[in-house]
Amino acid sequence: MQTVTLGISGMTCSGCVRSVSNVLNALDGVVKADVSLDKRCAMVSYDPGKLGVEQLKRAIEEAGYEITA
Repeated sequence: MQTVTLGISGMTCSGCVRSVSNVLNALDGVVKADVSLDKRCAMVSYDPGKLGVEQLKRAIEEAGYEITA
């Protein structure tokens, strides 16, 4: 298992946090996703044998948010 922290812009409320959490947790291979509105990031624990960081980023972007550095 690996953990990555992804910066996210565009989240403005708890509904946004829920949306990003739901999108990430629905991915096969994600063990846990903690999304923070205050820190504007998501800490994701995932199985690298099932998916990679690029797939996590793509899922967030497809949900309407942007990945920051």
